[in-house]
Amino acid sequence: MCAGRGVIHSEIPLHVEGAKNPNGLQLWVDLPKEHKMSKPSYQELDAEEIPSAYPYGEDGDVRIKLISGKSFGVESPVRPLGGCWYMHIFLKKQGSRVFQDLPAGWTSFVYTLQGSVFVNKEGGETVHEQYHTLVLSSAANETGVSIEAASDDTEVVLISGEPLDQGVVQYGPFVMTSEAEIRQTLRDYHYGQNGFEKAGTWKSDLGQQFLKEYGEH
Repeated sequence: MCAGRGVIHSEIPLHVEGAKNPNGLQLWVDLPKEHKMSKPSYQELDAEEIPSAYPYGEDGDVRIKLISGKSFGVESPVRPLGGCWYMHIFLKKQGSRVFQDLPAGWTSFVYTLQGSVFVNKEGGETVHEQYHTLVLSSAANETGVSIEAASDDTEVVLISGEPLDQGVVQYGPFVMTSEAEIRQTLRDYHYGQNGFEKAGTWKSDLGQQFLKEYGEH
């Protein structure tokens, strides 16, 4: 979702009786200043529509799901405003490894969802366990990262973003580049203008259904 100049929306994960509780990751990416007032937009892919790259073939031990970005000749159809790559990497067996190219100078990190990994192992033997964030170098000569599974059934996300040379001022869910812009955004929300015309009356159908089933707590 690109919030652009402003959008009211609902985020309620659904629990299916007898199934595992859903796990999700939410990534907020600052828009370049020139796109802050763009029209809100939404790009949705079902699980089967997210393309995957297989560095060693479909029978290999590595799969890379491409939420956005490029990997081994495969490109996601998602088109963010500004540079952002988001990959979900599956490493089946201990010792499975992959080198993923990244744009030079971008800000990148690895987050361990499951299992444990070595990152750029030639630089050390440190094992990084589940639920750790590993920030990578953004030096101009660094153009990728080596990831190796330290245990079976390891999963990580690899995220890389183009740096923005602009101010960051945040208030609640609003992120602009100056305090003056934040004040204007709050006025727009209060008076229902410039993208927030339905802010005072909009209700989520899913939210109403949730309240009917579970009530207010």
